[in-house]
Amino acid sequence: MKEHDHFKFSNGVIAYPLAFILILWYVFWFEVETNIFFNKHGIYPRTLEGLQGIIFSPFIHSGISHLYHNTIPLFVLSVALFYFYRPIAWKVLGYGILVSGFLTWCIGRPSYHIGASGLIYVLVSFIFFKGVFAKHFRLIALSLLVVFLYGSMIWYVLPMEEGISWEGHLSGLLTGLFFALVFKREIAKPKKYAWEQPDYNEDDDDFLKQFDADGNFIEHKPVEEEVTEETQTPTNVSITNYHYIFKEKKSID
Repeated sequence: MKEHDHFKFSNGVIAYPLAFILILWYVFWFEVETNIFFNKHGIYPRTLEGLQGIIFSPFIHSGISHLYHNTIPLFVLSVALFYFYRPIAWKVLGYGILVSGFLTWCIGRPSYHIGASGLIYVLVSFIFFKGVFAKHFRLIALSLLVVFLYGSMIWYVLPMEEGISWEGHLSGLLTGLFFALVFKREIAKPKKYAWEQPDYNEDDDDFLKQFDADGNFIEHKPVEEEVTEETQTPTNVSITNYHYIFKEKKSID
């Protein structure tokens, strides 16, 4: 796949993340309107019933503040994913929910783990590490932007605050790193120049011939045409010879 096919804007770049966000808000609205809450459908570690939360937990939030704080980063990171990593965007989202959810089920505390924050950590981790590993200037720039915007989130993979599923955050971080190592195909590759090719030969490079052994530019002066008697006179000019006869003038006394 060519580079311009990777970095190509389409309707799905905005539509898919927006649709996912709307589903989250619709679920929360349904809970408020019906007074039926889905918290018990979250991940409850190391129980058979808690396995259902691997799929359902990203769509369940404890309150409007919880949902709001997940909405903006989830939308921004999803848009970046679909624009820069379009061929594998659905794999990262789908497998990210399953793998990070399963890790949370394995290592989590005996409590219900809900919210899309685990998926957000998958996206942050994947986008950052994949940009570093890919060595493409656009993807590296995206990695730096992610660090600038969400770098402080690294602290929440530790048990720093009560009521926050740091296990889900840690699971998302590890999942994103794993995906960055595994998904190697169908991503933009850095441009390789002629001198990076294995069959490159310096003697055949016309550009390097312009420099000497010390790296100094060799100035080539234009060859001056040798001037001869034949080149002094234009060939298309006719020459007329004039002969003058001097006659002595007679004087009168």
